[in-house]
Amino acid sequence: MDPQAEYTTPGNVKFDRRIEVPFAPETPASGIHDTGLYKAVWYQRAFETPGLEHGERLILHFGAVDYHATVWVNGHLVATHEGGYTPFHADITDQLVEGEQTVIVRAFDDPEDLAKPRGKQDWQLKPHSIWYYRTTGIWQTVWLEKLPAAHIQQLRWQSDADRWEIGLNLKIGGKHDGSLSVRVTLQCRGELLADDAYTAIVGDVARTIRLPDPGIDDYRRQLQWSPESPTLIDARIQLLDEDGEMIDEVTSYTAMRSIHLLGDRFVLNGKPYPLRLVLDQGYWPESGLTAPDDEAFRKDVELVKAMGFNGVRMHQKIENPRFLYWADHLGLLVWEEMPSAYTFSAQSIDRLTRQWLEAMQRDWSHPCIVTWMAFNESWGVPDLPISAAQRDAVQALYHLTKSLDPTRPAIGNDGWEHTSTDIVGIHDYDINADHLKKRYDTDIRHTLETERPGFKVLMLDGFPYRGQPVMLTEFGGIAYSKDHHGTWGYSRARTPGDLRMLYRNIADAARTSAALSGFCYTQLTDTYQEANGLLYMDRTPKIPIEDIAIATRGPANEPERKKLEDWEKIAPKKRKRKDVHA
Repeated sequence: MDPQAEYTTPGNVKFDRRIEVPFAPETPASGIHDTGLYKAVWYQRAFETPGLEHGERLILHFGAVDYHATVWVNGHLVATHEGGYTPFHADITDQLVEGEQTVIVRAFDDPEDLAKPRGKQDWQLKPHSIWYYRTTGIWQTVWLEKLPAAHIQQLRWQSDADRWEIGLNLKIGGKHDGSLSVRVTLQCRGELLADDAYTAIVGDVARTIRLPDPGIDDYRRQLQWSPESPTLIDARIQLLDEDGEMIDEVTSYTAMRSIHLLGDRFVLNGKPYPLRLVLDQGYWPESGLTAPDDEAFRKDVELVKAMGFNGVRMHQKIENPRFLYWADHLGLLVWEEMPSAYTFSAQSIDRLTRQWLEAMQRDWSHPCIVTWMAFNESWGVPDLPISAAQRDAVQALYHLTKSLDPTRPAIGNDGWEHTSTDIVGIHDYDINADHLKKRYDTDIRHTLETERPGFKVLMLDGFPYRGQPVMLTEFGGIAYSKDHHGTWGYSRARTPGDLRMLYRNIADAARTSAALSGFCYTQLTDTYQEANGLLYMDRTPKIPIEDIAIATRGPANEPERKKLEDWEKIAPKKRKRKDVHA
């Protein structure tokens, strides 16, 4: 522990305790459980070198280190990285020595720095309001990878369901003297869809793979990915030398699915798809931001689906890729949101932009991700109505997101004070279901112009409503806890029966609204002092899962079926396309 960040090189550091990685030192699971204010921590680990054949490279990977990481191997500086939510790696082959290797990591994380993207990590000693304990240092897995001299370094998938095509962008790293080629095999449920080979030019391959399309709707539906039918396409990518010998191989997966914003509706695979999301902050009692194990991710996805939701909004956290893996495989939509800084400056926008690009690069191949969100509730841009610079920052990040990934909707600033956005997200914690019905079951333009949930204007001057989908992206927040004094919520239920009734009423108001194309309930689990989860923090339900599911989905999904029937009566020529496919 280095509370004042006195040390900048490993020479004088005294390692005097053991920690269980990848759990942050603030957590009980780490074996340290120090929730104090400290600026830096140091790690040291010895390891044996796996056998390397001629030309092979050894890569040291870090899933995430909060906040600024510096890494030495055998006394040599091999990597620095800024950003607490995104991965980095280092080729450590040339720093290896005979016998045992030593890696040292310094993680600098000033708890008082409000200009860094920190999400829900508190700057005060004890958690207060909607902020929680800090996460310092290594909090995602660290691992070694052996790679051949020339290797597949990066892979990006995208699908075009309208044209029945899969896009592949592949980057080749390392060195090789001769020519290289790439073989790509795609299969679904054992059926071969494609077996193609391409010449690798200048280390990159960018190809469009057209899948066999019999033009039969039933066949197309069987191959499309959705929460109800999460069909994945298995991929095998081989890197071949000039003699056709394989020198590297990667297994992966992709999916065929389309996203459109047509008129004021979110459309999945060609049909309006009402979004039933739940706010997920991704904390666990013993391990904080880090899941206790991989099974915990799978359990969370299964719980969310069992509760009747079809997606989550990961709130103020770039979640571990293993969560996205299970969302892909089990069928759960994900909105990805950039953790916020809390002051506006050139430094905060620079940090946020660089780390947002890293997060997008890591995650854009996941079919489960259907929306990107840059800012939340004007955090880090607190003066949007009066500051042109802050409005420019929101618009710039929105347009940058769209330029890098035009296949998904993007939200500039969720909750209120909207500028450029594909979806108008509203945060409204009114617990009166009649108020919600009146507010969102009438002329939505009038609501957007006159209502002030959170005492904030919804659409900023100069950015009128253009007919985008409107969603309640935060509502509810009903607290239930036996501890009425140490916990809080936006409202409170005194008994489980009260919670059941209140949730049923407001969920019904949001679900049946003619003006809304989706909702996101606050929240999935309790988070420390914030007791407004439908589940306790240990994932125990506060009311029966079956009751939650019925309230979330509605009886036999009647309102959703009615919306779909109304939609299908509209002549196609009258449907306005607001965005293109994904």
